[in-house]
Amino acid sequence: MEGLVAQALRAEAGRKEAPAGVANAPCESHLMRASILNIVVDLHSHSSASDGSLSPAALVALARERGLSALALTDHDTIAGLDEAAAAAAAPAGAASTEGAASTEGAASTEGAASTEGAVPFRFIRGVEIEIAFEPGEFHLLGLDLAAPGGAADSGLARLAAALEGLGRAREERNRRILGRINKAGIPATMEELSAISGGLRPGRPHIASLLVARRAAKNRQDAFARYLAKGRPFYEPKETLDLAAAIALVHEAGGLAVVAHPYSLFVSKSRLATLMDEWKELGIDGIEAYHPTAKFGQCRRLEEMGRARGLRITAGSDYHGAIRPERRLGRTSGGVAIADSFLAELAR
Repeated sequence: MEGLVAQALRAEAGRKEAPAGVANAPCESHLMRASILNIVVDLHSHSSASDGSLSPAALVALARERGLSALALTDHDTIAGLDEAAAAAAAPAGAASTEGAASTEGAASTEGAASTEGAVPFRFIRGVEIEIAFEPGEFHLLGLDLAAPGGAADSGLARLAAALEGLGRAREERNRRILGRINKAGIPATMEELSAISGGLRPGRPHIASLLVARRAAKNRQDAFARYLAKGRPFYEPKETLDLAAAIALVHEAGGLAVVAHPYSLFVSKSRLATLMDEWKELGIDGIEAYHPTAKFGQCRRLEEMGRARGLRITAGSDYHGAIRPERRLGRTSGGVAIADSFLAELAR
């Protein structure tokens, strides 16, 4: 769907650019490289395989249009979109712009190798974002640089896929419980309507938020979450999650790196976060996503300092969702700062 890509490009072009480098930051070398060479990557993004607005192929097309040199697709609790995205990344630039048109045949053998003469070589990074059991906030674990099918990690990939499929079935039951709460509040809502809003894909809370907006129970999706769907709100239902140790093992068996996403979403004190980082290191966590658009840049710098002190890898992402969260920009993290391709070194084995 080239139209969606074009719309996303126009929307981003209308925004004021933030500086790509910040002096005296611990990651100054990463950020200044983006400023000088304009080579940008993104290690956290979502497609319509979970709750993004672009298909995996269209997301890759947008990344290439924006001049990114690498993109990690990290859909929530699913790896269903990875083959489509990998095929789009392996195709010549411009060939995968039509939504859903890219074939997945041969994706494993050519993954991440595609480039055209004179163009920036493009690397696709297989990933996933898994929700972990935690209180009081939300704990998300990124699995980055998963193995491609057809290799030694196939059995691990199969175990990861099976675990995620189980979470997907649990999400459907959760949706039914949420709709039950909505109905009890006097707001009509059905699974059929939810399926229509999600375009036939597996729906989640963002789609329920859209349904509440359509019923004029909320002004917009953000209002729907703030008033009804966030943790502690009247329509909230807990989600089935994985134990952290089990999730780390699944990611490692699938050939990936286990990285804690946006740690501030845990809603814990700095001292508690420091203790958790020590525990994560012992459990086998490989890194933390220190740079995320929901945190202030100074907070991100502190996270990096804490992570580096413990020998953890440091990553950065936009958490791009497309039209569902228009404030998120592909290739940009906290403060609108560009994510330099030197962050790819954090994935090196």
